[in-house]
Amino acid sequence: MQYSFYDFLMLIGSLGLFLYGMKIMSEGLQKVAGDRLRSILTAMTTNRVTGVLTGLMITALIQSSSATTVMVVSFVNAGLLTLTQSISVIMGANIGTTVTAWIISLFGFKVDVSSFALPLLGIAIPLIFSSKSTRKSLGEFIFGFSFLFMGLAYLKDNVPNLAENPEMLAFIQNYTGMGYLSILLFLLLGSILTIVVQSSSATMAITLVMCSMNWIPFELAAALVLGENIGTTITANLAALTANTSARRAALAHFMFNVFGVLWMLVLFYPFTGMISYFVDTYMASDPQVAVSFKLSAFHTAFNICNVCIMIWFVKLIEKTVCLIIRKKEDDEEYRLRFISSGMLSTAELSILQARKEIHLYSERTFRMFRMVQDLLHTEKDDDFNKLFSRIEKYENISDNMELEIANYLNQVSEGRLSSESKLQIRSMLREVTEIESIGDSCYNLARTINRKRQTNQDFTEKQYEHIHFMMNMTAEALSQMILVIEKLEQHSIDVNKSFNIENEINNYRNQLKNQNILDVNNKEYDYQMGVYYMDIIGECEKLGDYVVNVVEASSDMKEKKAS
Repeated sequence: MQYSFYDFLMLIGSLGLFLYGMKIMSEGLQKVAGDRLRSILTAMTTNRVTGVLTGLMITALIQSSSATTVMVVSFVNAGLLTLTQSISVIMGANIGTTVTAWIISLFGFKVDVSSFALPLLGIAIPLIFSSKSTRKSLGEFIFGFSFLFMGLAYLKDNVPNLAENPEMLAFIQNYTGMGYLSILLFLLLGSILTIVVQSSSATMAITLVMCSMNWIPFELAAALVLGENIGTTITANLAALTANTSARRAALAHFMFNVFGVLWMLVLFYPFTGMISYFVDTYMASDPQVAVSFKLSAFHTAFNICNVCIMIWFVKLIEKTVCLIIRKKEDDEEYRLRFISSGMLSTAELSILQARKEIHLYSERTFRMFRMVQDLLHTEKDDDFNKLFSRIEKYENISDNMELEIANYLNQVSEGRLSSESKLQIRSMLREVTEIESIGDSCYNLARTINRKRQTNQDFTEKQYEHIHFMMNMTAEALSQMILVIEKLEQHSIDVNKSFNIENEINNYRNQLKNQNILDVNNKEYDYQMGVYYMDIIGECEKLGDYVVNVVEASSDMKEKKAS
């Protein structure tokens, strides 16, 4: 019993090494191609075919359909992809994930890659300790690749030999001769296994090993693969639990697409597997151990390609069905983050784009809040004034919540494996968020000052209004310039000096008005109390200008770091 438990731990450890290798390899690739992946996803989904190709390419590249689907769901949540686009990308991801099976079949079973694993680690080590983040990420990819095949080699070595221990897995043999019922049973087993392991690629590796060791025939291994196709959809559905309606619909569409595919495949199961078996035996492999892994990989690829070719014509129908099942609630999107969702995180490198978009939206909301303050200054009717003041108060609460949620999200992202540039980006973004929240506070302080002035039943002089308007217009210009800097961060044509010039003008104007105010109060042009309210508004606008410059500085720092 002790030996068999040790044997079991060796098996689990081998699987762990394989999974860890896949994780490191995937993350390394994502870091190397992070920015490109973002632009590819948002640019290459103009129609169904390009959407499928995009999903295929990205999944083949990052070696994880789960990562792609979670990423797609989060991009739908962010409004970067429509539901129709997301369905086609997910279809492509299903084909892309079959690349893993071919890599394992070609290298893991035909070539003894484990003998190259240690030399590959030797190449990876100096790259990992390189100061350049691209080389470091490449080193991590090679490191992960080595671990993946070391894990696969250990998995093959530590799988119990049925010839020596037939009683160990006799229970599997009991369920292999039940005809079509066995197919359904192994389909269910494949789904459960993928849900537990949370990686269809790892479950595929286990299935390939089981098949090559003659535990189960090719047909039952194919049924396991079909089960894995359903099990892998659970990851995206879990990711979408806390997301908005569109994201939940995208995750459900993934589930429906895979389930429909499995249903039609069950009808044609024996002719389809027979055709694959004949093709591989005739054209591809003679060695039985290699042949069976090729058959499984070919089945996986052929099934997913056929499924996409059939289901791509029903994208609109799938969209309508998921919209009927998951209805949009009223107020579903009110005052919640549009581009990121707490509780759901796509791959760390790709999350930065979502946070970037959210910060841009946050800055626009605070600018809207400032415009409300400008309107409040000239709102005469009590009802209208109270309504607008309450709206500014509400915006202040939203601003506080947005700061907290974006900062928490960025902290979560920073816990992932990131390139050094991305870490610096996150630091700058956290500073931006803090300063934008301070702008929101300033807007609220301005509204409170206007409210206090209103309660005295006195008003500013025409000259005071003129100065306040001029100051507020300069502040509004500074805010719109700040939004432009945040929006055009990727471009190097934005002149940040304009923001600094406006800030100098605001400072000089505040100093000028401060001196003038003392003279005006002494000359009895208005009383001391109105002078206090007047200078409170002018001073708060100047403070707001400082916060704007701080945001611009943080953004320009980020641009310089990205450029270097």
